[in-house]
Amino acid sequence: MGADRGGNGVRGRRPVRVMVYAGCGALLLAGCASMPDNGDLRGVESTPRQDSQVRVYAMPPHPGASAAEIVQGFLEALTSDDAKYETAGKYLTDGARKAWDPYHSTTVLADAPNPVPSEAKDGSRDVAFRLSGSKVAKVDVRHAYEPDAGQYSGSVHLTRLKSNKQWRIDSLPQGVLMGTSDFQRNYVSVNKYFYASNGTSGSGRPLRTVADPVYVRAQVDPMTQIVRALLKGPTSWLDPVVRSSFPSGTELKNSDVSLAPDDRNRVTVPLNDKADRVGLPKCRQMAAQLLLTLQDLTPTGVDEVEFQKSDGTQLCVLNKSQAEGVASHGTGEHPGYQYFIDHEQRLVRMPRENSDKKPEPVPGALGEGGKKLRAAAVSRDEGTAAGVSADGRNLYVGSLVSGGSLGEPVVQSQGRTADDRLTTPSWDARGDLWVADRDPKNPRLLLLQKGAGEPIVVGASQLDGRIEAVRVAADGVRIALIVEKDGKSSLQIGRIQRSGPDDPRGAFVFDPRSVAPQLEEVTAMSWAGDSRLVVVGSEKGAVQQMRYVQVDGSTPLGTSPSALANVKEIAASEDEQLPLVAHSETDGIVRLSAGEQWQKVVQDGTAPVYPG
Repeated sequence: MGADRGGNGVRGRRPVRVMVYAGCGALLLAGCASMPDNGDLRGVESTPRQDSQVRVYAMPPHPGASAAEIVQGFLEALTSDDAKYETAGKYLTDGARKAWDPYHSTTVLADAPNPVPSEAKDGSRDVAFRLSGSKVAKVDVRHAYEPDAGQYSGSVHLTRLKSNKQWRIDSLPQGVLMGTSDFQRNYVSVNKYFYASNGTSGSGRPLRTVADPVYVRAQVDPMTQIVRALLKGPTSWLDPVVRSSFPSGTELKNSDVSLAPDDRNRVTVPLNDKADRVGLPKCRQMAAQLLLTLQDLTPTGVDEVEFQKSDGTQLCVLNKSQAEGVASHGTGEHPGYQYFIDHEQRLVRMPRENSDKKPEPVPGALGEGGKKLRAAAVSRDEGTAAGVSADGRNLYVGSLVSGGSLGEPVVQSQGRTADDRLTTPSWDARGDLWVADRDPKNPRLLLLQKGAGEPIVVGASQLDGRIEAVRVAADGVRIALIVEKDGKSSLQIGRIQRSGPDDPRGAFVFDPRSVAPQLEEVTAMSWAGDSRLVVVGSEKGAVQQMRYVQVDGSTPLGTSPSALANVKEIAASEDEQLPLVAHSETDGIVRLSAGEQWQKVVQDGTAPVYPG
């Protein structure tokens, strides 16, 4: 549970957790692991992150185990790969086992829970243990992760059974409790995919999808877990802005179904009768949702999905290439260039992957130097750009074609200083333009439909502070914001909701949530995948750092970008294969490709962006 468990915690003989490599199967075979035939069983503390093939099995309570050993053994069993928590249930009385729901939630603590016994009279048949620790996060019944803070306090109560004089737990909190290291070993983050409901794609174009990250148990049939989670629908935070193509009530046909690819890398999914009457177009949308969801669960992804009706006959089949015509990640656009502002304060571009080619001014007025710029944003189809004037006061929009003109600014700020004026703008998947005006007398989040017309003031009453940066996700339903209050800046994700037919121009940002709460000063951020951002900031009293964060506030697996000094701005693409681009006060415009170090592009340049 936690290598640093100590203090007043329980010590002594404890049940052991057995680690087995998956290739050796569930039995302890020669060469895989062995059990001592004499001596004490020593408990395994919180397990450092293991290879993905390591399986952990808990041992049941041994006869005559003390109350302390029962509590410790139960906590250890919660962190094992026991599919239905059957071993953990052996530490409970019959009544407690029936009442306990391990799937209710998972509470994650910084370290393993520390059980402390309450005072009990000698010979007593009842004893309680208090569980405590520092909260990190909670995973709810829909597998959604949410950061948490403060102190956790819970308790378990034990009684000595009359039948055999053995100690068992008869009262306990619902759900599962474990430390961070055990959570990282036990759980894996997977994106479920749903369709954006705040707009439709054009005729013949794939539907836009939205990633909904959830956590499932990594070694307990994760494919079946994530399919069941997909069928239940989106997490509650995302639900208002997405839709699922699966009919309400659709589930796997049987509770004991276990899904896995066959030798053709096809996954066959038997559904209940709620899906029996689904037509082919809708069934293809269902299959595209599932193929996107399963893409990261195997080394090569899943090539094909087949749905079966409740009677076992085929409902539809869809492969990966066919799915690309049904559903896309975000806009489905693949950027051709990276952009930044050069030393002449023009918008310039460079090929997204060719680091040898020198940057060149973009076609049109924003690249001709007629208006000096401090920041810019390029539409996702790379046909239009928006530029903020050098003093931050004016926002211009122009086409990226030779000879194009700008006209009058589409937005003007009345802020007294450049830092109190316009932020870098951002284009969404519908071709609308977003920008924040930081004027202290009139702070506003603004939206221009198709980058033109009268700016719409976006409702954002739930935001507490002034917006310092804006980036809209490719899916068009989530917005990342840097919000400043009382000298501290935080990274928040909000949900974009559009008005209905009676007010088609309205837009609102709801339920903003902090996704990097440990950072006190966030300097820059950018979307870096379907559900991931790259953020530059610092913790209290610490130096600047660069890291990836998930939209649910969790930390994705893998390494952080290599260190870079004095970063002012960062740009990433939703295509995770493309390089990061940054503006460093020390090194200018630099680029980081996978597996390489930061490479300088130009010394004099600022405000790097990808389309979006």
